[in-house]
Amino acid sequence: MSNRYIAVSYQLFTDNEAGIREIVEEAPVEHPFQFISGLGMALESFESQVAHLNEGDTFEFSLSVEEAYGPYEEEHVIEVPKQTFVVNGRFDTDTIYPGAVLPLVNEDGFRFDGLVLEVKEDLVVLDLNHPLAGKTLHYKGTVVKAREATNEEIQGTLNMMSGEGCGCGCDHDHEHGEGGCGCGGHHHHEHGEDGCGCGGHHHHEHGEEGCACGGHKH
Repeated sequence: MSNRYIAVSYQLFTDNEAGIREIVEEAPVEHPFQFISGLGMALESFESQVAHLNEGDTFEFSLSVEEAYGPYEEEHVIEVPKQTFVVNGRFDTDTIYPGAVLPLVNEDGFRFDGLVLEVKEDLVVLDLNHPLAGKTLHYKGTVVKAREATNEEIQGTLNMMSGEGCGCGCDHDHEHGEGGCGCGGHHHHEHGEDGCGCGGHHHHEHGEEGCACGGHKH
């Protein structure tokens, strides 16, 4: 299938511990989730459900845990030396605290988020599981735009995904979760068999890159 520019508005629901379905994310018509198919920007299972649809089509489907972000993995909760987050001789308390979400970068340059669970005397406990790991995802939405992507959009998106900035031509302004710079949305980050492997080569940078962590793939 050729690369298509897709913009969708949707509501995303999960089931809470009581089994009650609740909305966890929304992309309104004014700020739809935009992506180009075939570039790995969206979950493959999500893309397969909407990439063939036309403008104005509606959709409603569910993705199993395996089709979405996989099960919650305890081995993806890691401890990082507190010294990693020391800047100019001072521990970065402004950024590193329980509940904080840290932008991380692995050794291949892929970006993902880590949740600070606990700050110990000498260690920081990070949860590298996707926030929706272990969840069945229920989508309901509408295709806002659907057309063939231009070469400029494809190249701009590839540049954006490689860290060279945003060039996909999208006017994307999500305030939720994983959105990021235009064409964001549900980026699927996978863990290898050995987990993240931050340990010895975890590097924290302020500003553009955030933290760098080896072994974790976005």
